[in-house]
Amino acid sequence: MKSRSQNDSTIIIGAGHCGLAMAHEMTVRGQHFLMLEAGSAPGNSWSSRWESLELFTPAGHDGLPGRKFPAGRGTFPTAGAVSDYLKSYAAAFDMPIQTSTMANRLEVGADGEFSVHTNKGTFRASRVVVATGVHQAPKIPALASQISEDANQLHSSEYRNPAQIPDGPVAVVGFGTSGAQIACELAPSHKVSICGRPTPHVPEALIRYAPALYWFLVHRLLTRSTPAGRKVAQRIHSRGAPLIRVSTQEVASAGVASVGRIDAVRNGIMVSKDGSPIEASTIIWATGYRPDYSWIDGLRTDEHGYPFHRRGVSTDVPGLGFLGIPFQYGLTSGIIGGAGRDARYLARRLAPGKAAVPGVGDRA
Repeated sequence: MKSRSQNDSTIIIGAGHCGLAMAHEMTVRGQHFLMLEAGSAPGNSWSSRWESLELFTPAGHDGLPGRKFPAGRGTFPTAGAVSDYLKSYAAAFDMPIQTSTMANRLEVGADGEFSVHTNKGTFRASRVVVATGVHQAPKIPALASQISEDANQLHSSEYRNPAQIPDGPVAVVGFGTSGAQIACELAPSHKVSICGRPTPHVPEALIRYAPALYWFLVHRLLTRSTPAGRKVAQRIHSRGAPLIRVSTQEVASAGVASVGRIDAVRNGIMVSKDGSPIEASTIIWATGYRPDYSWIDGLRTDEHGYPFHRRGVSTDVPGLGFLGIPFQYGLTSGIIGGAGRDARYLARRLAPGKAAVPGVGDRA
């Protein structure tokens, strides 16, 4: 497809909540930009989540900059409500979004100008923000290939509702919030076991009855600027995000059997550490996602697959920024309520004439 030149000084890739937060910050600063979205509408990915999914933060903390979430402060919005909110948010600010445009390669020329190659042609800009978030590629352990072909396997991103799951025992692999919620939802209609070690639990009473304290802890205290936050950040990739709005006690009360971590696969069947076989005709991998930045030419990544950055500003490529990286700055960096803070920082740092790399002492 023939290349074409754009006069947009910044291109934002992805019109999910991170990209829309960035677009808002650039709009209020009068900075020219264009958003490229692979889906058919802003926030498209939220329309494909499982049907009963609710956010684990109350609506009072689920708004993007400049527009509150249209729900009671103590309620927990569904994925469908989030999808509707993001569409209305983009429309309210008349954001320039080109949908159904998939970025498949990003390269930097000798002159420092970016070329974004897509299925709709090539777009050029002085700065690029990759706001594709964390749900890029499902992460499924290698041992899945050793499991008997008789077992039905799917990733949690493919799960929609209990009616989708055939009769028979189910094993949910991954004891984070998503895995626990899916296991509890399936328990009334299936024999369910959950595999893995549960992540630390944030009591729902704290969220429901002391929302201001909860938000202070997760948004203000747990950041890379505090000792407690740096400690959590070091563990986020190995332990996963904490259990929120569901506890191990609730999982047990729902009738879900906790079988611990998978030790091996023998004769096509998963086996726990005590040697017991894990009975399952369906296996749901609630094991998260892995980042995929392979489409960005020459980008270095760390041992977890994430680019080298400081608060989302690339330390390798001037003019390149990222949003939605786990613990990019704080525990809330990947969720709707935390996107605005990271976007404000990027908008300042990627503005024309600003330094390419932030100082160590920079704060929100």
